[in-house]
Amino acid sequence: MDHHFVGIPELTGAPVPRVAVVVDVMRAFTVAAWAFSRGVERIVLAPTQGEALALKESHPGWLALKDGAPAPGFDAVNSPGLLRSRDFSGRTLVQKTTAGTVGALAVADAPLVLCASFVVAGPTARFLRVEDCGPVTFVVTGEDGRADEDLACAQYIGRRMAEGDVDAGPYRHRARTSRAAADLAAGLRSGYHPDDVDLCLEIDTFPFAMVARQEDALTVLRPVPVPDTAS
Repeated sequence: MDHHFVGIPELTGAPVPRVAVVVDVMRAFTVAAWAFSRGVERIVLAPTQGEALALKESHPGWLALKDGAPAPGFDAVNSPGLLRSRDFSGRTLVQKTTAGTVGALAVADAPLVLCASFVVAGPTARFLRVEDCGPVTFVVTGEDGRADEDLACAQYIGRRMAEGDVDAGPYRHRARTSRAAADLAAGLRSGYHPDDVDLCLEIDTFPFAMVARQEDALTVLRPVPVPDTAS
């Protein structure tokens, strides 16, 4: 199947894809999946930190999350290790990150948009296969499309769409030896937990895909359960 793999800059001026899968392994869409597992009902993707705070302030009970170090007004940072023990039952989370949310908003007008990482790779592939989506545009969000952890995950999902069971080892190795993983392991990114790299490299931790749709002029990410057809 002739999938397309593009960076965020390549989306400017390009036709809107029919099906887009936006990949951010380290760490936006690993964090999003963990947030859903901790009870978040929906995630609103914000274009700027200012808009994230404005959305939170105008909607009592909403929470806001950002990249980097903790900051006034934000309730969480973009780290799966720091998020995994939190209880967000029934809450709406506004997320703004450097790459992942930017990529998702860039293709928000596509008829079908999924956000993905290794922790939801299998359910994402099964969702796309069941929907008979055909060729997919994978948005490789990191490093203007050159981030090997995101490209490896995108290629892994593409192969699982076609073949079902695929050895994740080579793809996880590429992600583990990527620049993003090295930066995280060295503590070069703020808002970091020592378990973040390992958590980002887990395969199929959660049984859902994450679908982004337009709701009341907002781009909203929600989990969609995907049965394991092999079980």
